[in-house]
Amino acid sequence: MDPATITSLVAPSVTSCGLEVDRVEVLPAGHRKVVRIFLDGDGPKGRGPSLDEIATATRAISAALDDAPAMGTHPWTLEVSSRGVSRPLTEEKHYRRNVTRLVTLQTPDGERTGRIVAIAEGLLTLDVDGAQQTLPLAQVARAQVQVELNRRLDDEEE
Repeated sequence: MDPATITSLVAPSVTSCGLEVDRVEVLPAGHRKVVRIFLDGDGPKGRGPSLDEIATATRAISAALDDAPAMGTHPWTLEVSSRGVSRPLTEEKHYRRNVTRLVTLQTPDGERTGRIVAIAEGLLTLDVDGAQQTLPLAQVARAQVQVELNRRLDDEEE
């Protein structure tokens, strides 16, 4: 029961649901294993998968794994989730799915926090204190979405 094998087993089912496998973890939990599968995708509004999409994919993943001899005979528990807001942004698609969100970036010039305005062709545009800044994505060493509990949504996002 290794993550690479599980990924290859579930990828077709996940793809048929319009999603992609972000990562797979297999952890010991007493006498059983916990198989955690994290999914990502554009979702209905281009902002990541919805709960309904995750639920549909979970059923497809469960069916694929139940029938797979690679899972062995030992008991295991399946957990399926979205990629999560706490994961670093590492690919252009991650930035695109988080347009309008507040992020903190580590660049050669230091740390900066701003709202993602746009991402295209390897260029990231941020709104930092009302001024737009564009920088090559290749210069970003680390990017993390900042959770905003009291953020007011505009009409477009509601």
